[in-house]
Amino acid sequence: MLETIESLVASFQELERALGAPEVVADPERYKKLAKRHAELAEVVAEYAIFRSIQRQLADAQEVAKDPDPEISALAAEEIEMLKGRLAASEHRLKTLLLPKDPLDEKNIILEIRAGTGGEEAALFAADLFRMYSRFAESQGWRVEVVSASETGTGGFKEIIASISGDRVYSRLKYESGAHRVQRVPATESQGRIHTSAVTVAILPEAEEVDVHIDPNDIRVDVFRSSGPGGQSVNTTDSAIRITHLPTGIVVSCQDEKSQHKNKAKALKVLRSRLLQAAQEESKRAYDETRKAQVGTGDRSERIRTYNFPQGRVTDHRIHLTLYNLDQVMDGGLNPIIDALVQHDQAEALKAVG
Repeated sequence: MLETIESLVASFQELERALGAPEVVADPERYKKLAKRHAELAEVVAEYAIFRSIQRQLADAQEVAKDPDPEISALAAEEIEMLKGRLAASEHRLKTLLLPKDPLDEKNIILEIRAGTGGEEAALFAADLFRMYSRFAESQGWRVEVVSASETGTGGFKEIIASISGDRVYSRLKYESGAHRVQRVPATESQGRIHTSAVTVAILPEAEEVDVHIDPNDIRVDVFRSSGPGGQSVNTTDSAIRITHLPTGIVVSCQDEKSQHKNKAKALKVLRSRLLQAAQEESKRAYDETRKAQVGTGDRSERIRTYNFPQGRVTDHRIHLTLYNLDQVMDGGLNPIIDALVQHDQAEALKAVG
């Protein structure tokens, strides 16, 4: 491990020199690429400096422990134990920083929420989850843009699709794919009985044109009249777009914008992301056994979390985490759950590399 880090430190120093070179400063694309790599290595270099500092302090303390004065050697022994703990913690952080990075972590996402079992109550919870993710995105400084929505008469969603853009969105929300179960008394329940409903969430890394090429001959574009919320353009212009990808049968609709051109661009964005997701799932089939050791499978049918309103409890079943702060979670306070999932994923990855 230390040899690898020494090599990264050398690369970091080379990058610092290169970033100051006039020819690099004059080339924005090259400068941006080198600056990104420099930022990636900075955290490793900083932690390694801490690790080496603790090593030196430990060596000094071990020398002091040889002092013939029992009081001095006893104090040194206490410091040695403390420094060994700090050194182990720093080594663990270094190993975590050296884990292979998910190349998709930097990407924006397409969020898809669909009501499952539970009828109108499931649709209402789909709206609650969309609000939860929107609030969380707001707290992270991310931007949420609705692509399409199928609303119910009581304020729920049969389906809502949105794009979320910002800094490392996929790295934080990639664990949210799966079935989310809610247990609560519906507003329409006169007997006060608790109902169980389910909503499926899909997190798709947003695909750029360089990631997925769509042959114009492989798609059919249909134009139709908007329906539902949308202002004066509703039922007056054929601005809504439906795109069918003929080889896979994937269908994407968008009517959120008044402009046909904008709706088509949004629909293509969702289509590219779904095609990228399908390609990734296909390529990962051979690694199913390895994936079982990680946090969930990302399968949309897998029940990942339960929200129990009567008890104010939220449980993530993949890591057996239960919190009694449901109100905060539904208001966008997802960081405690996401942090626990990230830590579990890192711990499993460290086990895998020995």
